Amino acid sequence: MKRMAQKWMAVWMMLVTGWGLVGFAGEARALEYIDINNPFLKKMPIAVPVFKVQSGEEAHLKIAQEGADQLARTLDFTGFFKILDRDAFLEDPQRMGIVTPRIRFNNWTAVGAELLVTGGLDISGEALSVELRLYDTFKGRLLVGKRYRGAKADLKEIIRRFCDEIIYSLTGKHGIFTSRIAFVSSGTGNKEIYVCDFDGGNIRQLTRTKAITLSPAWSTDGLWMAYTSYVNGKPDLFIWNLKDKRKFKVAHKGLNITPAWRPFKAELAATFSWTGDQEIYLLTATGKTIKRLTRSRGIDVSPSWSPDGKKIAFVSKRSGTPQVYIMDVDSRQVRRLTYYGRHNTQPAWSPTGDRIAYTSLEKGVTNIFVVDVEGKAPVQLTHRSGDNESPTWSPDGNLIAFSSTREGPSRIYVMTALGTDQRRLLTLSGDQTNPAWSPRNKGE
Repeated sequence: MKRMAQKWMAVWMMLVTGWGLVGFAGEARALEYIDINNPFLKKMPIAVPVFKVQSGEEAHLKIAQEGADQLARTLDFTGFFKILDRDAFLEDPQRMGIVTPRIRFNNWTAVGAELLVTGGLDISGEALSVELRLYDTFKGRLLVGKRYRGAKADLKEIIRRFCDEIIYSLTGKHGIFTSRIAFVSSGTGNKEIYVCDFDGGNIRQLTRTKAITLSPAWSTDGLWMAYTSYVNGKPDLFIWNLKDKRKFKVAHKGLNITPAWRPFKAELAATFSWTGDQEIYLLTATGKTIKRLTRSRGIDVSPSWSPDGKKIAFVSKRSGTPQVYIMDVDSRQVRRLTYYGRHNTQPAWSPTGDRIAYTSLEKGVTNIFVVDVEGKAPVQLTHRSGDNESPTWSPDGNLIAFSSTREGPSRIYVMTALGTDQRRLLTLSGDQTNPAWSPRNKGE
């Protein structure tokens, strides 16, 4: 038994790390391929043929098809790629070469492919070996190649890990494929928190309070979640360790709402009203008050941390209407960020640190805007599509999830950080609101 355990531990380590065939080796800068800051970004045409299998067995061919389909869907989700139709390919995936010099790149450039993914599967019983490669078809050059070993059930994880390698090689940033999204759904008749994978799959219910539950917030390591619940008849703050199931409650008099974890620290900000006014406080991970952060007449709510953990964006009515402000936590210096519009709320600081998304209410309709941290040039991302609110950034800063009523009930949608490729993430009974995107590293 000990020997078997050691064997499967070795298999798991190979799955997690992969075996590098040929690395990127610094031959070309990532931004030569995808400049994620380019507002006129052209999607890169990429070919993803069905993976080649060694055995030729029908069952193995089906697994190869499923793996290639999943890889294509995963890349398509990012908004960076145009997935080419396999019916137009000039090569038979089961006959073509998957490594140079056997790849005939002219047959791929002829169908418009600028990038090509090749894959090979070797299956023996439940054991699986996968080789995956990404090529620049015009230069005939390997950009990244990996070999993975594990079980057949690990194929989905393998595909996601290789997609992360693709994104890193093309953009210089890791992808979002190990992240999750928490959200609130009323499908049970109560507002409960649910969690899904980055692409809307693998949905599971997290809380079962049978009460109103709101504002899920992830810690930086993905192992803690804070939220507000009315399970005791009033809005109290709950802090939950998702791994060991420890749970802490903050139940001051009045409101205990809008938690936000400080990056890379076991601290969070939240709004309390026990003094009679809604103010923002800094707490330990167990809910003990460290210090009060805001002091002004009028509400101060909805903190969102800068990536370095030195500042918060928050909503205040100190100027008469709800607007977004930025505070330096150490000096307590505050400046107003938003001036366009009379009702701006729900700030979300981007992981890149240069932009803040927020919700703006004008003429009875809410829409998502993005503004740089100096408050210049706010850009409206949603238009004439119901109410759109609660923006949350993907961990790489390239996508924004939000809730929208454009189809009637509130649903969770995703768009690029430029507002393009807006599409529904999932559909459940009831309304889905309050999305919160987790960091890359998954907690359990």
